[in-house]
Amino acid sequence: MSKIDTTRPFLPVRIAVMTVSDSRTLETDTSGQALVSRIEGAGHVLADRTIVRDDVQQITEQLRKWINDPLVDVVITNGGTGVTGRDVTPEAFEDVLEKRIEGFGELFRMLSYRKIGTSTIQSRALAGVANGTYLFALPGSTGAVKDGWDDILVFQLDSRHRPCNFVELMPRLREHLSEGDHHG
Repeated sequence: MSKIDTTRPFLPVRIAVMTVSDSRTLETDTSGQALVSRIEGAGHVLADRTIVRDDVQQITEQLRKWINDPLVDVVITNGGTGVTGRDVTPEAFEDVLEKRIEGFGELFRMLSYRKIGTSTIQSRALAGVANGTYLFALPGSTGAVKDGWDDILVFQLDSRHRPCNFVELMPRLREHLSEGDHHG
């Protein structure tokens, strides 16, 4: 069973938060603020925070900026993961991801199903890796952000979590970039 191993050191990671919305401001962005509060409360560093319109190009540009910033380890977006015409966060992620983490979206929807039932099928939450940076796309509701952080990310972004976590893999995420492209 998973647990926090208190004999191991906690390693804070640098996390950037992007809210995808045509209507929110920093003052009205309750889901983004819930995420920031959780990140800082867990002992991590808020590397950056922004609000980007529901536009593939704008989302992709911001993702690329953070992916190429050595001071950003993780990007978490909230918003734009539904199925309406303006929901384009997954499409922007597809433009930048090198590897998908399929289990993230699957686990998010499984956990969400317990709370909102079949409505979770409308979520296209996803995750992956690009240029050694983890990318996570959560829905825009405050409840979904809390669920994604409290039930998944708080553990996987904790270096003490056992049997394994995303933090311990960070030094190896860019192996293919330094050794040539080896598919395994």
